[in-house]
Amino acid sequence: MTTVAEQLHLAREAKSLTIYQVAEVTKIRTDHIRALEDGNFDVFSAPVYIRGFVRTYATLLKLDVAQVMATLDAELGKTDKFSEPPPLTDEPRGALDFVMLQLSKLNWRMARVVLIAAAALLVIVVIVSMVRHHQHADPLSNLGTGVYQPAQPASGETLPVPARRP
Repeated sequence: MTTVAEQLHLAREAKSLTIYQVAEVTKIRTDHIRALEDGNFDVFSAPVYIRGFVRTYATLLKLDVAQVMATLDAELGKTDKFSEPPPLTDEPRGALDFVMLQLSKLNWRMARVVLIAAAALLVIVVIVSMVRHHQHADPLSNLGTGVYQPAQPASGETLPVPARRP
């Protein structure tokens, strides 16, 4: 299997294009085009530049972009410098960084459905628990023993009995 550099170089020569013509059309600097065709990826500071330039260059040359990008990813994975994205800061990563990374990988449409289902299930469990507790609770358990006694001492007066209506 040919490398990305060889594919780009051979395709450019097959189309009879010069490096300057490619640079004019793609707006990629000529030294970067030469570095891509030589497979010298150390010229670039980050893999994002390499991927963008190769995608643009392969599109211009009418190559199979998906196949070229897959080959490029395999080649970059073998290098020490570009095997993983560079850190944004020199600080070590903590637990919060790990959690935020995992949250960023979530499919939020699916997570939303799962969260709504979990909330509905929680509401159902709470309602069932409350109903069962209410059914098992004795409503007369807080009355205590004995006969009902009014809070105030009886004055001896009673309420009049309502008169009968004919």
